[in-house]
Amino acid sequence: MIGALTLIAPKLSVLWRNNRAPEPVAGRVPGNMAIWVAIFSEMSEFALMFIVYFIAKVHFLELFNEGPTQLNTTAGALNTIALLSSSYFVAKSVQSVRLNEIKAATRWLWLAILSGCCYLGVKYWEYMWNIKQGLDVDTNLFFTLYYYMTFNHFLHVAWGSGALLWGIYRLKQGAYTADEHEGLETIASYWHMIDLVWIIIFPLLYILR
Repeated sequence: MIGALTLIAPKLSVLWRNNRAPEPVAGRVPGNMAIWVAIFSEMSEFALMFIVYFIAKVHFLELFNEGPTQLNTTAGALNTIALLSSSYFVAKSVQSVRLNEIKAATRWLWLAILSGCCYLGVKYWEYMWNIKQGLDVDTNLFFTLYYYMTFNHFLHVAWGSGALLWGIYRLKQGAYTADEHEGLETIASYWHMIDLVWIIIFPLLYILR
């Protein structure tokens, strides 16, 4: 019995290692240096918008307290769910590649793109709804900042969705494997940045009074 276990144990160990994602190297930053330069640049741009928002709110407190009550909070909440879901799908795609499950990784990316498209569709509908309510970029300072921030973010979601589509193309070309998937990590890092920015925008514009 002991002899049999001695023979089986190494094989079970190998099987277990082959069916789990490789452990990330300690201290390793996902993606490449170029994408992190881009991420910090984009975050700096949005940080500047947030600073302008708070300065404006200090000077026009009543206007900025009333603004969120005029927005469609349901649309904002739906977009939050869409982006949080998309980030989950992107993370699962990277995890699948680490397991060398390329088809699964591709499916997760398609779900992420679908979530991104849902965001774009809801945001477009929200803009149309705002216009029907007479709320446009010239309504007041709150809506000027609202449109500037959200449309800028809208463009980032569109670009990011294109990057996810490129990731699917590269997966189908066999460019990403369990041992080499830096490109997919790069795309995922950018997408998570887009998600993070929205998590800040949503409470600022739709909830805080």
